[in-house]
Amino acid sequence: MQPRSYVDDERALVRLATAQGGFFTSKQAAAIGYTAPKRNYHVNSGNWVRERRGVFRLALHPLPPRPDLVLWWLWSRNRQDEPQGVYSHQTALSLHELTDVMPSRVHLTVPSDFRRSAAIPKALFLHMADVPAAEVEIVDGVPVTKALRTLLDVAAAETVPIEDLRAAFAEGKRSGKITRSEIAEAGSDPARRALLRKLKGGKR
Repeated sequence: MQPRSYVDDERALVRLATAQGGFFTSKQAAAIGYTAPKRNYHVNSGNWVRERRGVFRLALHPLPPRPDLVLWWLWSRNRQDEPQGVYSHQTALSLHELTDVMPSRVHLTVPSDFRRSAAIPKALFLHMADVPAAEVEIVDGVPVTKALRTLLDVAAAETVPIEDLRAAFAEGKRSGKITRSEIAEAGSDPARRALLRKLKGGKR
């Protein structure tokens, strides 16, 4: 078997980075064959941009609509280099285009056992919770809590006027982002049932 060539490595990296908005981690690059000296070479040559510690971007790759979302999603990776974060709360509301809310910080929900030795970046507002896969969808290439889960989270946090959330709930049902089966399932939980009543305007 012939050894991998530079071209093979470059193609593999471009494929991987393209699926992540042009971004990739040092471990992902190393798995392809880019050793630390090679990574430093590409940064110093201007081929790659070092966005944060352990996170790079292909310099010539077109930026996605929200490059910050890809960056912070990769930042949330665990020791196995698996991103853990799910965009939620006001950030998810904005991504679902259900309200005009423009949060000053990026809201990211991470698992309850999530740990970081370094300080949390000021751009982030972290929520600690385990989000089931059934309540997550991909929007703009990153995981986001589904519309109903998002509204329930924000209603529980009481950070957005309830009138705005009721309007968003109605729009979510009209557009199909929120289904009857999702509402029925959420209503089986007592805590969520109370939040649903708030979203419905007190109606059963």
